[in-house]
Amino acid sequence: MILELDCGNSLIKWRVLSASQSMIVEGVVQGSGELLDAVAVVACAQIHFVRMVSVRSDVEVAQLVDLLREAYGVVVAVASPAQVLAGVANGYEDYERLGLDRWLALVAAYQRSSRAVLVIDLGTAITSDFVGDDGAHRGGFICPGLPLMRSQLRTHTRKIRYGDEEGLMVRGSILPGRSTAEAVERGCLHMVRGFVEEQVSLAAELLGNFDVYLTGGDAGLVSDMLPQARVCADLVFAGLALACPFEGA
Repeated sequence: MILELDCGNSLIKWRVLSASQSMIVEGVVQGSGELLDAVAVVACAQIHFVRMVSVRSDVEVAQLVDLLREAYGVVVAVASPAQVLAGVANGYEDYERLGLDRWLALVAAYQRSSRAVLVIDLGTAITSDFVGDDGAHRGGFICPGLPLMRSQLRTHTRKIRYGDEEGLMVRGSILPGRSTAEAVERGCLHMVRGFVEEQVSLAAELLGNFDVYLTGGDAGLVSDMLPQARVCADLVFAGLALACPFEGA
């Protein structure tokens, strides 16, 4: 079995695959100890290969790699920046500065479509990336996602105070808010949807015919705008498989 890890700043997304690359189980944990416990429940003794992508510091990555090697006694492959991967050319002037999660996601999207793609990741931050028919990454944008927008308003504006539970109850509508919570949640949603609409318009100018990929936890909040879009939760993992193939497969 293959253990795949996507290590963000605060959470670790993981999943276990069979040798044939079919998904068996997945989850999200906060730390390495919790990760080992979760995997042990399903497949600890049968892990033959580990691959991971991380946005954490080199020291943190090295510590996790040592822990995984000790736990499973297997090779741990770590994705690293690249100028070219699977037919895609990194578009950053300093290719090592492009976030690895963004890089792997856009590579996976291009690999699936074999033509121009726009990849929009809607998480804590929102990113968009443009890849041409020739596989050339044309660059992208980064802006605050819904969690950052609402956090900044609630933190820095004295009279904007409401709880997470109230916020959850008023999300989903795009009608004008009749309470502070509604006004904030729906206002932020309109900003996100406006950003996405602008990205699609710009992609039409830059790329011509293209496919749209949506990923990230808030992708569902904009998917109704783009019925042609492919909503893919596993883009980063798909790119990770290209960057760190299992030679035993």
